[in-house]
Amino acid sequence: MSETLENVPEAASTEPLSEPMTIGVEAYVSEEYARAEGDRLWSRVWQQVARVEELPEAGDWLTYDIADDSIIVVRTAKDRFRAYHNVCSHRGRRLVDTPPGAHDARGHGRQFVCGFHGWRYNIDGDCTHVPEREDWPCGLTDERIALKQVAVDTWGGWVWINMDPDCEPLRDYLEPAATLLDPFHLENMRYRWRRWLVFDCNWKVAFEAFMETYHVPYTHPEFMKFGGFLGWARSHGRHSNIGYDAPKSMDENQAKLRLGTGDDPRVSTAELQSFTWENANTNTTWTLVEVAQELVKDLPEGTPAPEVLAHWLSTARAKDAERGVVWPTVPPEITAKAGTAWQIFPNFQIGHAPNNMLCYRFRPYGHDPDKCVFEAAVYELFPPGEEPETEWIHTPQDDPGWRTVLPQDFSNMAAVQQGMKSRGFSGPKPNPYRERSVVNLHHNLAKYMGTGAPRDLA
Repeated sequence: MSETLENVPEAASTEPLSEPMTIGVEAYVSEEYARAEGDRLWSRVWQQVARVEELPEAGDWLTYDIADDSIIVVRTAKDRFRAYHNVCSHRGRRLVDTPPGAHDARGHGRQFVCGFHGWRYNIDGDCTHVPEREDWPCGLTDERIALKQVAVDTWGGWVWINMDPDCEPLRDYLEPAATLLDPFHLENMRYRWRRWLVFDCNWKVAFEAFMETYHVPYTHPEFMKFGGFLGWARSHGRHSNIGYDAPKSMDENQAKLRLGTGDDPRVSTAELQSFTWENANTNTTWTLVEVAQELVKDLPEGTPAPEVLAHWLSTARAKDAERGVVWPTVPPEITAKAGTAWQIFPNFQIGHAPNNMLCYRFRPYGHDPDKCVFEAAVYELFPPGEEPETEWIHTPQDDPGWRTVLPQDFSNMAAVQQGMKSRGFSGPKPNPYRERSVVNLHHNLAKYMGTGAPRDLA
């Protein structure tokens, strides 16, 4: 897509972080930096740990591991969650072990029992049994031996935790992303599929592979026959978002549910939707694919692109409504401002649309700066009671379950991690318009880590 006067890059703008900048490689390759993240970063930020519906009944629990910390999240009542450090107050043994090769540990019950000496805790965190407690003449108070609580809250259908006892409220932390995403009612979506693996790159390298569209023409050239895929990135305090360039007459085309361009947008949209469904199984639904395939029959040749987009989306909305799937009504100006994906600091990406979303989470793998835990999940609106049963599936890099598009990104991620160590590399130099999200990530990381702030490239 050629750029019009309406979408000229803002390289010379006064927006924050819009000047050319460079970033050091320490955050990607230093083991010392990776170890420091535990104390300076992960212990102080809100992190998404699971979907609310994964813990439907009181007594349902799961674990979330980050760096050296393990957290137990448990539903204690219909409308309440609690979170605790996964460690017995007696000798420090983890209360719950993650099975080898598993994504996490999960279960249901009213108590946690330490496998070392049998100390017991209820789901409210109280220590309910200490064998031979009478041997402690003093000091073993109920408060001292209770599980240490972790802040927990919900937003968007996710459960979030923060290990900082003095943390700000989740809603405040998430702004302005929360306000711009609320109209999409993300809490109503459910998993279509979810996969994970341990990957050979730093978690930031993995994150950065998906927080810009600058790479699309070169990493995924097969998409270019369907239109232009270059886009913008904007900083919003801790967070950032990305979207596609589009003329003012098609502001909604900055979002995920996007029209194919070219001589006949009816044809290119159908081809784009079918290709995406088959080769990525993300960013669309079967309803959207089916309706797109009927555009040539439903609309005359020469129909203006905005009309094609409006017909496609309104028809898909109506078709879904017939089967009990109700899309939220999102104002066009919100659709344009929200873009195609939000990077929630520090390690979560929400790729949103009215009827589906693609989300990534990136975590360190121990203290190894060359590895990370990479997770991808696709969500969709389903008719009530027809949500598929899913689980986290460990999927090796070469598994066909990733289809063909994501492996192209994987190839970059591993190669970038190796290139970061080259004596000939002086550090990333992100595009000030299209990759501002990368600079924003490191700008905020530096506030927590005390090092690694982006520097002026000039």
